[in-house]
Amino acid sequence: MRRILPVAAAAIALLAFAPAAVAPLSRAPAPAEARPAVEAAARGLRAWRPRTAAARAYARTRSGIVAFSVRTAHRRAGLREHARFSSASVVKAMLLVAYVRQPSVRRRALSGAERSMLAPMIHWSSNDDASRVSVALGALALPALARRAGMRHFSDGGPVWGASQITAADQTRFFLRLDRLLPRRHRAYALGLLRGIVPSQRWGVARVTPRGWRLHFKGGWTSAVEHQVALLTRGRERVAVAVLTAGSPGAAYARATQEGVFRRLLRGLEGELRGRWRRGP
Repeated sequence: MRRILPVAAAAIALLAFAPAAVAPLSRAPAPAEARPAVEAAARGLRAWRPRTAAARAYARTRSGIVAFSVRTAHRRAGLREHARFSSASVVKAMLLVAYVRQPSVRRRALSGAERSMLAPMIHWSSNDDASRVSVALGALALPALARRAGMRHFSDGGPVWGASQITAADQTRFFLRLDRLLPRRHRAYALGLLRGIVPSQRWGVARVTPRGWRLHFKGGWTSAVEHQVALLTRGRERVAVAVLTAGSPGAAYARATQEGVFRRLLRGLEGELRGRWRRGP
């Protein structure tokens, strides 16, 4: 979570102790019927419940294996959250974070060559650039990052980075902590890359992101698996969500499955903007 800057804190303090004369002469209390919405807005994500029952029911109607996890600072839920899958290109988000966390990189500006390697790896999922990053990092970087992020079931694929083993629960744990894992010097740049996926790869969660939320995500796909992992942010609020699939009849089918699961899980976040809150799955 971001801390209030000292200047902002001072401004709040000044407002708190400002003379009453600078305030409006009169302010009517909020109507009784408006109070529940105001109180709900104050609760933030604590009052939101992901629609996990609907997402589970939908996932069980789909061919192949579907796993998902959704996580906030207050709760986590999912289906087959600890089932292991080959990562495919989803692991490129970890490669990005591990690269900018290096002691030789974290406190200096990135070179043009480094940006020309990192940006294609994320923006359009360049495999060649991912391999360059993997070689530059060496064998220990991803396992070290996984430990730092609290990931419990990650297994590094070594030179074959796409063969790394991931779970939905670990991926939401990692994405929810992106802000803290990224060095301050490179945080905005790295998050910007994860927001800037090319239009031709913006399916699934990119089609159902609730209004008012900013999307950072990475997908991964092969002939066997199709995954997406995302971080949604709005101010200081964070929602991480992952949908992993294997054995679908085809790519279009798998992407429709992803979209259907994301749509159901995230329902209600738009309503939060208008003070509408629902409980239960």
